[in-house]
Formats: sequence, structure tokens, C-alpha cells
Amino acid sequence: MGLTRNRVPVAEAIEWATVPHCGAVVTFTGTVRDNNDDLAGHHTGIVGIDYEAFDRHVEPRLRQIALAARDRWPVLGRVALFHRIGPVPVTEASVLVVVSAPHRSEAFTAARFCIDVLKESLPVWKREHSGDGTSGWVATGNQIDNVTASARRWCLARNPEPAA
Repeated sequence: MGLTRNRVPVAEAIEWATVPHCGAVVTFTGTVRDNNDDLAGHHTGIVGIDYEAFDRHVEPRLRQIALAARDRWPVLGRVALFHRIGPVPVTEASVLVVVSAPHRSEAFTAARFCIDVLKESLPVWKREHSGDGTSGWVATGNQIDNVTASARRWCLARNPEPAA
């Protein structure tokens, strides 16, 4: 679990998460694609992305996300979360979520929870590089939130509390 400047260890994480009591291992790998629509709706060609992070906050938050997933789905086997920093070329992984569980339902839902909360709460920013030599920071319009608030929002969006 953590940040890496090297390739994201996809195969190793899947192997680590595969344990005898779990019949499901769900993997989400976010890769750098060769295009993006900016906030103004313009389609741009991408040749790579540089990721920067507020390092000392990333690994504690990744651990908090894994713990929050375990609180919601106690049957989980293993949870692996990685984010790459530095330059990442097109088709290479920038983020990885691997979750094992006895059954696919919990594994899929917990993996979705992990990537969604990670995207809202991890202090990681990206600078896209286009084929024409220009580059720019990606403005998502999302404010980075703490893990607890992001996890609560995620759960409420799927299971709204009844009106009083």
C-alpha cells in the first residue's frame, strides 16, 4: 500500500490479495489514456501525465480508506491501494485498487468504495502533457476531503437515510 515512483505492482498486488478463504479478487487499475476532455469540453491529446502528491498525507489516507472498507465489509480478505507519482506514460497504471473477499458482491462493492473515496480524499494532482508540447494542471473542480467525510458521502449516496 502506498505511493510509488515506479510501475504500479499490479501482478504482485493481485497475488498478495489472493488468499484461500476468498473466492473473489477484484482489481481496478486506472491507466493514463491518450485523451481528455477539459473543463471547457475541449478534447485534447495526451502523451503522459506527471502526478504530484502531498506525500506525508497519502499513505495515512490510504490506510484510512482500507480500514473504512474493512469497517463496512468485515469479511474482506485483503485490500491493496497504490498511487503512482512522477511521470506516467500513456497505457501505464497510475492507480490500483485490489480487494479480496469470500464472494464477488462484497469484493466489487468494496473496490468501488475504495477508488471513489481515494479520488475524493487523496492529495494527488496531475499535470497532463499533450502531443503539441503543451502541458497543464488538471482542474477537477473537486475539493480534497478527509476520508471519513468522503466515505460517509459515498454510503449516503447509495443508501440514503430515511427522512425524519
